[in-house]
Amino acid sequence: DKEYAPLTAACVRALVDKLYEKRKSAALEIERVVKELSAANQLDQIKKLVKVLEEFASSQNPNTRKGGLIGLAAVAIGLGKESCNCINNLVWPVVTCFHDGDSRVQYYACEALYNIVKVARGAVLPHFNEIFDGLSKLTAHPDQNVKNGAELLDRLIKDIVTESSSFDLVAFIPLLRERIYTRNPFARQFVVSWIEVLDAVPEINMLVLLPEILDGLFQILGDNSHEIRKMCQGVLNGFLEGIRQSKNGINFTGMANILIIHSQNADDLIQFTAITWLREFIALAGRAMLPHMAGILNAVLPCLSYSDDSHKKVREAAENLNQALRKLVEAQDDQPTPTAENITFYSPVTSSEKQSLDPAKVGSAIQLEILSLIKVLQRLLGHETIQARVAALKWFNLLLVKTPNKTFRHIEEFFGLLMTTLADPSDDVVLLDLEVLSEISSNPAGYSSLPGLPEGGANTPSSDRSANELRLNPYFTKLMNGLIEWFKKDKQLLDDRGAFIIRQLSIYLSAEAIFRSLSEILIEEEDVNFACSMVQSLNTILLTSTEIYELRSQLKELATEES
Repeated sequence: DKEYAPLTAACVRALVDKLYEKRKSAALEIERVVKELSAANQLDQIKKLVKVLEEFASSQNPNTRKGGLIGLAAVAIGLGKESCNCINNLVWPVVTCFHDGDSRVQYYACEALYNIVKVARGAVLPHFNEIFDGLSKLTAHPDQNVKNGAELLDRLIKDIVTESSSFDLVAFIPLLRERIYTRNPFARQFVVSWIEVLDAVPEINMLVLLPEILDGLFQILGDNSHEIRKMCQGVLNGFLEGIRQSKNGINFTGMANILIIHSQNADDLIQFTAITWLREFIALAGRAMLPHMAGILNAVLPCLSYSDDSHKKVREAAENLNQALRKLVEAQDDQPTPTAENITFYSPVTSSEKQSLDPAKVGSAIQLEILSLIKVLQRLLGHETIQARVAALKWFNLLLVKTPNKTFRHIEEFFGLLMTTLADPSDDVVLLDLEVLSEISSNPAGYSSLPGLPEGGANTPSSDRSANELRLNPYFTKLMNGLIEWFKKDKQLLDDRGAFIIRQLSIYLSAEAIFRSLSEILIEEEDVNFACSMVQSLNTILLTSTEIYELRSQLKELATEES
């Protein structure tokens, strides 16, 4: 008796019996004893009793462990609200049994903690992480009884967290970040349900935590279970609505890369959701998203090629995002880059942040990273789909129009690629390629960008006339020389596309300048056969093409010195 005091030997025998009814009877006896000790303020005796039960809960014998668990719950019930004074000694042994190898012990651990929590309420919250960790595994337990016990306890813990104002979200973040990557569908459902519960608590701002768990949520969104996908989608929709309505700073840039990664996912729902979020971020954060422009385009432009109905929503979302991105590019992006460009901006901003994050300052401090964007567009020009190549060319044209000076700094990196794109099998691609090449040839920024050429053009009469009178820069001459080289190297290109290319260039540029330049180049051509073939092609184009009507009329009338 002394070894187990203040428990009697009879009570101990019943407590560790294999029959549940006997253990239950012993637990009622413990509850009575604890109430008497508490009333007599004999706290030392209660501590001794708890110590005995702790040892039982860690015994090698499973029935003894079961007895220890039900005994600890009985102590909590006997103490009532006073149980908070020894909550550590009551909770720890029970939570430890969550990981027991015996499923019956695990079940009784759930039952015991349920009874402890029911009495202690918010006093158990300092142990929330340990309880959550155990429950996240028990909810995926193969034994249905254990799973049911865990779910019952889970609902009670959720009620307590919801009504509490002292929940430690910061301490919970690392555990949630770890558990959210579980592959088990039951554990995933458990994690998402907790995120949903926490987000509904007014005192808890889950948007602060969102960058930590967003990647995991998108992975759960791809679960095979329709129910889990729908549940996760609801949580994500709730977060997005919260972002729209938030008056606090949102770390848009902290989540952008996560969304870029998932916007390339093969799963339609994940891809559509990620692209939709990016579109919202552009609308809300504006130019603060410019540093992510290249990554977004790399992920989204290939989606424009989706043609089947199953991908229709993804394609439409990608089109909307692409248009929103194009609107972000402004003339100020062509100005010298500010020195304070590596700032992480949060938008919208609170009133206390307005001075440090004034919209005007944000706009001037963040500019488009032209080179990284050009590198992405170069890769997309080699994409297998026509739509992606077309979109890339439209972006090249936009950069040349909006940010000509900065774009021309890197012109040599992609001019050759644009020339080779003239051999693209798609007429739509070639048509846009010619438009881009024409913009390069006529843009004033090109005068100081071509290596080896003085400002104002080359020394040939044609180039001088083009630059001075027709506003064509030295890249026009480079384009004409490039065309001759291509036609000479690829006779098939001349036959298939020669007339088409020259006719289209005559729309965008001066037909007179084109024919003058090509003629002067051909005069110096050493390959007589090629020169003759080229002259015949040019004559045919000159005499028959509607695009050359004005030049043809000028030559016919001979009314000017030039004609």
